[in-house]
Formats: sequence, C-alpha cells, structure tokens
Amino acid sequence: MTAAGFSPSFHDPALFVHTSPRGRTLLILYVDDMIITGDDPKYIAFVKARLRDQFLMTDLGPLRYFLGIEVSSTSDGFSISQEKYIQDLLARAALGDERTVETPMELNVKLRPTNGDSLPDPTRYCHLVGGLVYLAVTRPDISYHVHILSQFVSAPTTVHYIHLLRVLRYLRGTITRRLFFPSSSSLQLQCYSDATWTSDPTDRRSLSAYCVFLGGSLVAWKTKKQVAVSRSSVEAELRAMALLIAEVTWLRWLLADFGSLL
Repeated sequence: MTAAGFSPSFHDPALFVHTSPRGRTLLILYVDDMIITGDDPKYIAFVKARLRDQFLMTDLGPLRYFLGIEVSSTSDGFSISQEKYIQDLLARAALGDERTVETPMELNVKLRPTNGDSLPDPTRYCHLVGGLVYLAVTRPDISYHVHILSQFVSAPTTVHYIHLLRVLRYLRGTITRRLFFPSSSSLQLQCYSDATWTSDPTDRRSLSAYCVFLGGSLVAWKTKKQVAVSRSSVEAELRAMALLIAEVTWLRWLLADFGSLL
C-alpha cells in the first residue's frame, strides 16, 4: 500500500489514504476483500493495476453487495440495507405464520434471566440473536432490543425466545427499510445521547445509548450497559455522554484523515 503512494491512518488500521492535486483516494482493507473509493479515477485505475501485479485478485466493479450489505446509489446519494440478509434470517427462524408487528418490543418490558422455562436446545436462539447483532449494522431501530436479547444467550428461556420472535416479525413488516446517505449532506456532526437509569432489574446497572449524524446521515449508534452502578439519573446521563464523546473524538480523527477536519 505504501509503495502505491498510500499512507496508513493512525486511527484505523484498516484505512489507507492517498492525496493528490486531483483528489483524495481511500482504500479500506478487510480480511479477504478491499474497497477503493475516491474522486481521482485515474489513480484508482493505477492502484488496481499495481494490486494485480502483486496479488491474484478480481475487480468486482462498483460496490453493490458486500458482506451481506446491499448498496444502491443514485445522483441524490446512496443507501445501504440488508433485505436479503433479513429474508435468510426469517427462513432460518421458520416462523409458523405471516404475522407482523409495529414495534420490536412492547413498552416497559424488563426481562430477567429467570423469566420462563429454560430452552431444551438454545442453539437456534443463539444463532438468531447472532444474526440480529450483525443486522443492527444497518438497522439502528433494533439496536436496543438486540442488546437486551443478547444478554441471555448463555441460558435463554421460553419468554426470551418469544420476544426474539417478536423482533423477527417486526423485521418482516419493515424489511425494505434502509439507511440513506445524501450526497449533498454537510460535514457537521450532530450527536445525541440518553440513558435509562437502573434499567436492568438484575444488577441495577443503567443503559447508555447514542447516535451521531454527519449532516443528514446517521453514521454511528450504540446501546451499551454501563460498567458500574450509577447512583443517580444524572450520573447515568454523564456516563452516556462520556461514551458519546469518545466516539465523536474518534470520528473527528477519521474526518481529519479524510481531509474533512471540522
């Protein structure tokens, strides 16, 4: 990568950046794949040629489908979704009906490890929750619910499985939802955080959550249980804000690597 003129990012080991008078080129490495993007088509063609000299590789053309994520683009921007992935997940779940629901989980539900009877074989529960964890990459609307369900993968019960099926029925009814990133979006970060004080009835720990917008594009979100018990709702909110600040700091570093320092 360095021989081709790229410089490694100090903030993300998978990111390499090249800057020239004609524009900026980004290269993102994965285990067996890579994505090259930028506004200098001649240099992108040069990099592809250099890579072919060194590695046995196939140029798959413009990004359309990658690691289960579908990408579509127009002049207004591009969108990402996992519609096919949801269909495969529903097929694995083998739901016995075609019902849909309007929300992933009922309001004010607080699940405990002791709810219901233990599942005789937790394998399906674990596989489905694992699928939902990856699906949350493009579906922030299920992030909170997946966080709750994933806490019981070591010993799921019948009640936990019922709530898991509800999330799947919600996805069936919202399968076409996707994230849209407008091409005219500004480069201003807008951040929101929240916390639910002592939301876990078992250990009394609170829950932190945040989302970050870059202009009109949602670029980061997270739901995470706090590492310590907060003694007040104010403390819980401050812990959630601290988690968000760490994420925003990293995003600003990446924007600097992209040449878009705010």
